[in-house]
Formats: sequence, structure tokens, C-alpha cells
Amino acid sequence: QVQLVESGGGWVQAGGSLRLSCAASGRSAGGYVLGWFRRAPGKEREFVAAINWSGGMTLYADSVKGRFTISRDNAKNACSLQMNSLKPEDTAVYYCAAGLIPPAGLRSGAEYDYWGQGTQVSVSS
Repeated sequence: QVQLVESGGGWVQAGGSLRLSCAASGRSAGGYVLGWFRRAPGKEREFVAAINWSGGMTLYADSVKGRFTISRDNAKNACSLQMNSLKPEDTAVYYCAAGLIPPAGLRSGAEYDYWGQGTQVSVSS
């Protein structure tokens, strides 16, 4: 079992930045893909970013590419999502997720085994 806890959400004006963190506990997340998803009010959950176990491969949704950066520190069992140039449409609850996933499945939430409780990000115009 892997327990995930997100932090770092909050309110920011458009154009601002936030850094989300995900702390993993229980079984080591070192061998797992770590991903970030988000759910905006009235919308389906959507993929944001993912990083493989070594950190050598990252994947981003087109909507955040060039603005968000995912990273991980396996020694600390942690993952971060640096979000720059935030837009009102980035407003959502952001979730950290972990799983043993082949590259083809990184964008699919159904492939992830463990989820955090989420952290709210609100961006005002």
C-alpha cells in the first residue's frame, strides 16, 4: 500500500505560480509512476502530468505543456508539480496518483492504483 498526501494548493491570481507537493508513505513509491490529475467543477477528471520511476521520462497534457513541470525525489518519496503562468481554467482539485504503469497508460486514471485526497487550486482572473 502507498499512501499519498498532497499539499501546496491555494488561491492565486492569473499569471501567478504555485507548487504542489505529494508525499508518499507506506510502501516505497520508488518503482512507481507518479502522476497528477485534476477535476474542475462539473467536469471529468483529466490527466495533467506524469513521471516515470527514474524521472527520466515525463509526459504532459497539451493544456499545461510549457507551463507546468513535474519532478520527483525518490530518496524523499516525494513528487512535485511546479505550476507557472496559471490561468483561471487551471482551477480544479489536483490529485496525486501512483501506479505500476506501462508508458502507453500514463494518461489514463484507471491505470493508477493509489490516489491522494486532493488539494484545491483556485486561479482568479
